[in-house]
Amino acid sequence: MARSAPAPGQAAMPAADAADLLRRNGRDPSIASRPAVRFADRVWTHGDYVAEAVRWANLLLAERPPSPDERPVHVGVLLDNTPDYLFALGGAAFAGATVVGLNPTRTGEHLLRDLTHTDVDLVVTEPGHLADLDGLDLGARRVVVSHRYGVAPVAVDREITDLDEALADVGADDPHVDVSPDDRWALVFTSGTSGAPKAVICTQRRLMVTGNRMVELLGIGPDDVGYVAMPLFHSNALMVGWAPSIVAGASVGLARRFSVSSWLPDVRRYGATWFNYTGKPLSYLIASPEQPDDADNPLRIAYGNEGAPQVVETFARRFGVEVIDAFGATEGGISLQRDGDERPGAMGIAGPSILVVDDDGHACPTAELDDTGRLLNPAECVGEIVNTAGSGPFEGYYNNPEATERATRNGWYWSGDLGYLDEDRYLYFAGRTAEWIRVDGENFPAGPIADAVSAHPDVVLAVAYGVPDVEAGDQVMVALVLREGAIFDPAAMAHWFDHEAGIGPKWRPQWLRVTDELPTTGTNKVVTRTLARQKFRLDEVGDDQLWRRPRGASAYERFGLADEVSLRAEFEAIGRERFWEL
Repeated sequence: MARSAPAPGQAAMPAADAADLLRRNGRDPSIASRPAVRFADRVWTHGDYVAEAVRWANLLLAERPPSPDERPVHVGVLLDNTPDYLFALGGAAFAGATVVGLNPTRTGEHLLRDLTHTDVDLVVTEPGHLADLDGLDLGARRVVVSHRYGVAPVAVDREITDLDEALADVGADDPHVDVSPDDRWALVFTSGTSGAPKAVICTQRRLMVTGNRMVELLGIGPDDVGYVAMPLFHSNALMVGWAPSIVAGASVGLARRFSVSSWLPDVRRYGATWFNYTGKPLSYLIASPEQPDDADNPLRIAYGNEGAPQVVETFARRFGVEVIDAFGATEGGISLQRDGDERPGAMGIAGPSILVVDDDGHACPTAELDDTGRLLNPAECVGEIVNTAGSGPFEGYYNNPEATERATRNGWYWSGDLGYLDEDRYLYFAGRTAEWIRVDGENFPAGPIADAVSAHPDVVLAVAYGVPDVEAGDQVMVALVLREGAIFDPAAMAHWFDHEAGIGPKWRPQWLRVTDELPTTGTNKVVTRTLARQKFRLDEVGDDQLWRRPRGASAYERFGLADEVSLRAEFEAIGRERFWEL
C-alpha cells in the first residue's frame, strides 16, 4: 500500500530538544510506566530509561575534556546491541554530548583511525570487544567496560574501569545543562564499502525529526514494539529502529546481533510490530526452511533498503508483513520508497529535483528497456543520482570538509550512487560509483546483473563485479551463496544464464565463485572491493569454489591450480601482469 509522510528533514520537531523529549517520557504518567527497552527477559520502562540516562549524563559531563572551545565529550561506543548503547544515547541527550558509534568489524589501525578522526575522549565497551582494543595506543582515553549482560570479565593489558563503578561515582540528579537541538547527538559512520568511512553528523534535531517522520510513515503508536537487530552504530537502526520509539512513547526489543534462527522467536517474544533492516537480512530469512506458521507473528511492517524485489515479495508473503523497501543513505540527502505502480527493480518515482547525471552534472538520457525490462543503453543512461534541491537533512561530515564539499557541490546533493530513470521517472539503482564493468568496450553497472542472477531458484545471494580480462577491459564475475542443500550444477547454471531474459550476452558471467559467506561490513553490506581484489586467485579465495566458462562452452569448468598458472602466464605474456595484483 502507498504511504505518505513529510519529506526527509521536514517532519515536525516533537520537542524543543532531545533532553526535553526524554523528560516528557519520564514524567508523563501515560508514558513513564510503559516499556521502553526490552532485552532478553528484562524490561526497562520509560521512567527507568530516563533515570539511567541521567546517570550516564553525569558520567559524560565528568569526562568533558579541557579545551578552549569547551567541546562536549565524544564517547566512543564499542558495544553489541545492548541497553547500554541506548543509555549512552540518552545520557548524551541530557549532557549535550556526542555518541560515536564504533564498528567492531573495523579493527587495529582502522579502528584507531575512527577513534582519532572523531576525537573520541572516552570508550565504552564490553568484554567481548576488549580484544579489539589490544595493541592500540589510546593515549589518555579512559576505557569503561560494562559487565552487565552475562559476559564474563576478561584479562587485558590496559587499565579499565567497570561501568557500574564509574556510574556509582557520579550523581543521579538531572544535570539540567543548557543543550540545543543543534548539538551533535551522534556521529554515524558510512558503511565504508570503498575507502575510509566518513562520520556523518547527526544533531538532536536530525534524529528527532527523522524519528517523527518514521512514526508517521510506519504508523507507530505507544503500543508498538520495534525489533532492532541491525547494529546500532548504523543510521538504519538509530533512525528507523530506535528514534521512533522515544518520539511515540513506544518500545524496542534488542538483539545483540542479527541471527536467522533467533529472528522469529525474538519477534514473537517481544511482540514486535515493526522491524528495520539494511542489506541482506530478508534474503537470509527467506532462505531458512519454511514453516507453516511463519506468518503467525505480530509484525505488521518492515522498513529498510537494498532488498531485491523478488526477495521483498517473498518475505512479505511468507511472514505476512508489509515491506517498505526504500532508497536512502546515512546522509539523508535523497530518500525514496517504492510507490505508484509496481515496476520490477524500481525504487519509486523520482520527484522533479532528483536527476541522474554524468560527471559534468549533465542529465543522462532516459533508460531504454525492452519488453522484459532489460536495460538496452546502460552506457548512456546510467549516472550518479543527485538531488538538485539541496542536501536535505544532511548536516555534513565531521572533520572532513573536503568530503562535505564534494557531496554538496553546486548546491546539489551528490549521492555517490548510480541509477537510471525510465520515461515515467521511475528510478532504478545501478550500484555504487565504483561498481562498473567494461566488456568489449561497453560499460554497464554491476547491480542489475546481480539482481538478475538472484532470481535463480538456488541462489540466496549474488554479487556481480568486474575482474580483468587478459587482453583488455573486464570480464563479469559473480559470487554466489546457494540455498541450503543446493548442489552447484555447472551445465544447468550456464543453461539458465543463456535463457534468462534479464541477462544479456555481455552480462553473462564468465566467472563464478561459490561461497558459503560473502565479506560484509557490520551493517550487512557486501564489500565488493574485497571480492574484486581477490578475483580468481586461489591464494585469496580460501576454500571457495571457482568456476570459469570458456568462450563457446556450454558449461562452467572448475578452475584449479594448473589453470591459474596458465592464466597468470597469459597476463605476463601480454604485458598486463599488473592486473594480477590489482
